[in-house]
Amino acid sequence: MIDLQHLSYAYMVDKKCVQVLHDINMHVGKGEVCSVIGPSGCGKSTLLKIIAGLLHDYDGTATLDGNSICPNRQRIGFMPQDYGLLPWKTVRDNIELGRKIRHERVQEKDVVSMMQRLGIEAFSNRHPRELSGGQQQRVGLARAFLLHPDVLLMDEPFSALDAITREEMQEVFLSLWHEQHVTTVLVTHYVEEALCLGQKIVILADAPGRIADVLDNPLFSCIDQRSKPEFFRMSCYLRERIKENWSKA
Repeated sequence: MIDLQHLSYAYMVDKKCVQVLHDINMHVGKGEVCSVIGPSGCGKSTLLKIIAGLLHDYDGTATLDGNSICPNRQRIGFMPQDYGLLPWKTVRDNIELGRKIRHERVQEKDVVSMMQRLGIEAFSNRHPRELSGGQQQRVGLARAFLLHPDVLLMDEPFSALDAITREEMQEVFLSLWHEQHVTTVLVTHYVEEALCLGQKIVILADAPGRIADVLDNPLFSCIDQRSKPEFFRMSCYLRERIKENWSKA
C-alpha cells in the first residue's frame, strides 16, 4: 500500500545542504500498522509529511497503492503531535472537518456514533481549550477514523499524555483499527508503544535518517500482556537493537 524506494530528502540552510533522509526503502502492506522509532532529529516527521503529500522535493519515489501521492485523490488522515484541532471550532466541528474539507456529506448518526464510541459525546459543543489532553486526543482520533482514510499517519500522538492516559488511548486506537483495518504509520519514542501498536517496527538511525532495521512484531495488539515475561523479553531485545543501531549513527 505504501511504497518508498530510494527516498532521500534534503534542504538548504545558509547555502548549505542539510540531508534529512537518505535512501529509505520501506513497504507497508494494506491494512498494516507500522511503528517507526528513532532518535530526535532523524527525520521521522519529515518521513510522515512526504507520505502525506505535504513535501514534494525529494529524490526517489513514494507511492500509495501504486500511484503517486496526491491528497486530492487519496484519503490521507494525518494526526500531528499537537492533535491538529482548530481552537475556534467545537468538538463536533473538528470531528467533521476532514469530511467537510473533501466536500462530503456528513451523516449525523455517524458523528454521534463515533463520539459515543470514544466517550466524548458530552463534549460535542466544547472547544479544544476546554478539554484535557486525553479528550483532545479522542477528538483527533474521531476525526481521523470518521474520514475512513486509505492511510493514517500519526506523529507521536500520545507523547504528551501521562502514562495511564497514554495506555488508554493506545487501547482506543487499536479498537478503532480493528474495525477499519486502516493502513497506519505511527511515529513513537516509546519501545512499549511500538510493541503494542506496530505489526512491523522500523528503526531509524540518525545523521542522516536511514533505516537501520525492520522487525516483524509477534506482540502486536497484546495490550493485556504488558506484564508478561514475553513482552519484557521483546522490550529488552528491541532496546538492544535500537542502542546497537543508534550507536552506529
